[in-house]
Amino acid sequence: MSTDLKFFDAHTHTNLAAFRDDYREAVGRMLDAGGGLINVGTQKDTSRRAVEIAHEFSSEGGDAPVFAAVGLHPIHTSASFHDEEELGPPFAPAVGATGGKERRNSFMSRSEIFDHEYYKKLALDPKVVGIGECGLDYYRIENNELGIREKQIAAFEEQIKLAHEVQKPLMIHCRKAFNDLIDIIIHNSKFLIQDNPGIIHFFTGTKEDAAKLLELGFSFTFGGVVTFPPRAGKREGDYDEVIKFLPLDRILSETDAPYVAPVPYRGKRNEPMYVQEVVKKLAELKEISEEEMRSITVKNTKRVFGLA
Repeated sequence: MSTDLKFFDAHTHTNLAAFRDDYREAVGRMLDAGGGLINVGTQKDTSRRAVEIAHEFSSEGGDAPVFAAVGLHPIHTSASFHDEEELGPPFAPAVGATGGKERRNSFMSRSEIFDHEYYKKLALDPKVVGIGECGLDYYRIENNELGIREKQIAAFEEQIKLAHEVQKPLMIHCRKAFNDLIDIIIHNSKFLIQDNPGIIHFFTGTKEDAAKLLELGFSFTFGGVVTFPPRAGKREGDYDEVIKFLPLDRILSETDAPYVAPVPYRGKRNEPMYVQEVVKKLAELKEISEEEMRSITVKNTKRVFGLA
């Protein structure tokens, strides 16, 4: 892999349906810009696809900096509904959509039971550098009559153990669940990879949450939302304060493409190359040059994921 990468998108999804017709072009634009990326799986099929894309680009471009993470996203441990407001603009995949103009971006995600052996086989592939996207997501859980939280927790704990088994870091998703997430990580701390257990992707917790996760050894990725103006009812400076609090050696850049495109691309389909805007904003918040921030985020990604 090139030692002089300019950018690294540590969490992206060109393996999803939004890139079905042009994933090669999107990945190619990132590589042409001097960047690398990690495609992150959310279920069996998208995890397998992430590995396939990594191999496809390596076979064509030598040791191309295209990698994969494999795992079961918490929302896929139960069937769950996703609406237009959550998914964003019309590019969003309409898998299982019920039809009708008013719900063209809505879909029901199918449920999946975590299959240890299936994911272990994928995880042992040399192009796989992490386990996830795993974790907890309580965003749409108003009650727990279906045991949704318990299903998420069980799948998360299994993936913590798998990460330990294959000695690859965790790629963690957490939404509206940081107290439980931290408790589960502490309870399973014997399975964490010492000094480098993984990342909390698209971190949305408080400074207090960040401090606890720092102590546990985790690093943090930030994406396009850091470029947004504060939302109504959201205290200005929340993201700024967390980013300013975190040490430079724990900060990574991501896009979470195709979602949450940064300014000036907001409202469009996100893609890996737009990580440049995230790096620019991170540099501004940390009061360092953009070039230094580029170097730091690339170095941190290589360290966390064991990339040469």
